[in-house]
Amino acid sequence: MVRIALDPTPYHATHGLLDFADKAAELGYEWYQLTPHVDFLPFFRHPRVDDELLAAVKKRAKDAGIGISSLLPVQRWSWPDEEPRLAAVRNWTRIIEIAVELEVPVINTEFSGRPERSEESERAFYRSMEELLPIFEREGIRVNVDPHPDDFVEDGLEAVRIIRGLNSSAVGFVYVGSHTFHYGGDAAGIMSSAGARLGAAYVADSFDHHRSHGLRYISNPPGNAARVHQHLPLGDGDVDWDVFFAALGANGFYDRDDSMIVSNVFAEDERADEVSRFQLEQITQRIRRAGGAA
Repeated sequence: MVRIALDPTPYHATHGLLDFADKAAELGYEWYQLTPHVDFLPFFRHPRVDDELLAAVKKRAKDAGIGISSLLPVQRWSWPDEEPRLAAVRNWTRIIEIAVELEVPVINTEFSGRPERSEESERAFYRSMEELLPIFEREGIRVNVDPHPDDFVEDGLEAVRIIRGLNSSAVGFVYVGSHTFHYGGDAAGIMSSAGARLGAAYVADSFDHHRSHGLRYISNPPGNAARVHQHLPLGDGDVDWDVFFAALGANGFYDRDDSMIVSNVFAEDERADEVSRFQLEQITQRIRRAGGAA
């Protein structure tokens, strides 16, 4: 049965790290994902966690009757410069220890390279994996990677190819709904190509920046390299959610024990409770409509 998890990022400003489990349970979720947080896994830096805090996180989740579906660290392991890459690999070894201690076998992440230095970043990614992949495999950790906008690979099909090149079942693909139009706009084709490597799917909406001859939304100056997208509630953007959930079904995603769907709306913090409950209801209904169990 596919797991439906809450990304608690909208609550970072109003709740402490240890309160996220209670909040997710209050909203009706059975799982939550631990995302970058100043007291846990800050962006690009070494984890801020000791044994005492780890034990407290684990206990609060257990007391709330909720599971930790996954960790979401973001580290510069594909960085084209060597010193940041080596630091990221060191940070990753600690992140793996944390996942093992929490008994969380899934880590979702990003490639975290640079698009203007794509070839160098790809080489850096494979170089990091030479060291990290044996550890992932030994510890039974599944790592799913998102080709995030402004990364060295943004096209979804090309990202699947890069992951496939590792030749390991320990590394999979994250399909982020709000990145659809940066991926190339072909949700069904990307999910089909990913096959069993599709380990996680995120539900948040976005506008298609290709529409209206590139003026669906505007950033200035014209022609700048900025990547703009949103993380809106389902239905507030241009993602075709019927295609999205049907493609998950055709992929076999709903039948795999380790698959998960994460609600990760970031644009509505002022009504986060309402949106989080709406997301859970919509995800559950659409999984059932597509023939899956939720």
